[in-house]
Amino acid sequence: MAYVIETKKLPKSKLLPISGTLKNGRKVVLDYANESDYPTLQGLLNQVIEEGMTYPQWEQLTMDQFKAYFLAADAFTAKDVESSEILGTFYIKPNYPGRCSHICNAGFIVKPSSRSNGLARWMAIQYLKIAKDLGYKGSMFNLVFESNTHSVNLWRSLNFKEIGVVPKAGLLKDGKYHNAIQFYYDFTLE
Repeated sequence: MAYVIETKKLPKSKLLPISGTLKNGRKVVLDYANESDYPTLQGLLNQVIEEGMTYPQWEQLTMDQFKAYFLAADAFTAKDVESSEILGTFYIKPNYPGRCSHICNAGFIVKPSSRSNGLARWMAIQYLKIAKDLGYKGSMFNLVFESNTHSVNLWRSLNFKEIGVVPKAGLLKDGKYHNAIQFYYDFTLE
């Protein structure tokens, strides 16, 4: 790691909880993750790490590693209103330290059984509102692999700017090197 990002505790977003309805009619609520959610969130992250096509980690994370990575600042869960099942999650944290900590980063996971129902788009839209509410001025995604077409298309559709490509950034589970697109969104233009 080139530098350590010391996160400062920001005031909680006043926008939460946020309710919504997915394409399949399922009612969901987005709120801050709580400690009882951590094992499930760790499992979701480890599942996508094992899939090996969207996150850069080689190995699954222990709980301590998960907390240091995913819970470094703010983490959120999208839950089914009726069952409280966690359907998806994302974190928001500074992308850089100190004088550049006003630019955030985020990581998203949708439970495999909840994909293709509009949850990722709904969480992404809420993310834009919450990150701005938390005081961030911009959002930067460092490694969106070109092969992750769902993510690439989502960020393009939400008017993120493509600011660069890192050639052969990730050796993914398919055994091939994949380029990564860097996306940026400027909250100050809204």
